[in-house]
Amino acid sequence: MLIANNLTKKYGEKIALNNLNLHIQTGEVFALLGQNGAGKTTTINCFLGFIKPTSGDVSINGVSVVESSSDTKRYIAYIPETVMLYPNLTGVENLAFFSSLAGFKYSKEELSSFLTKAGLQESAHHQSIKSYSKGMRQKVGIAIAVAKKAMALLLDEPTSGLDPKASNEFSEILKELSINGTSILMATHDIFRAKEVAHRIGIMKEGNLVSVIEAKNISANELEQLYLQTV
Repeated sequence: MLIANNLTKKYGEKIALNNLNLHIQTGEVFALLGQNGAGKTTTINCFLGFIKPTSGDVSINGVSVVESSSDTKRYIAYIPETVMLYPNLTGVENLAFFSSLAGFKYSKEELSSFLTKAGLQESAHHQSIKSYSKGMRQKVGIAIAVAKKAMALLLDEPTSGLDPKASNEFSEILKELSINGTSILMATHDIFRAKEVAHRIGIMKEGNLVSVIEAKNISANELEQLYLQTV
């Protein structure tokens, strides 16, 4: 579903990504760990088409992002560290607007159903976004992805700033999306959540993917030690 082949990005003499090769299957959750500047966000931005690679290619569902960036956008949804929503609109109104941009039109009942499936309490559906916590905004982001019928979900530090309860709820939603066939690429600093949610975990350093681990084969403590030794 998500493929990077010899993906390289340079800014002058600085190498942000160095011949990255990454294959993420349908329904797989892949977590990228690494310090700031390791190349995690650059990788996601290349998949989103926000950044053009210096060389190599990325593809989504078999379509090259470099050659057909606009075509690949219908397959993906993006949740950044802070989900950008219209603060004066309600959760339902934001969901209606962003799903309509992707060509979908839903009834109010269907929109509320998407928000409920994303874990947002029903009492908040018709409240303005400016009253929402960060965790609630993230759930609206998930609902947008589901309403768009996104085949792949790209996440950049999605649990940063969430309290443990909200972080756990978010993780459970990602697991359910994965079971239903959504491919997920998640850049994070949260080692515990990476171990909890991901099928595979990659550790990046200075633009290089230096380790790829099967999450089931390593404990959270072992992963933390490997991470510290690597970075």
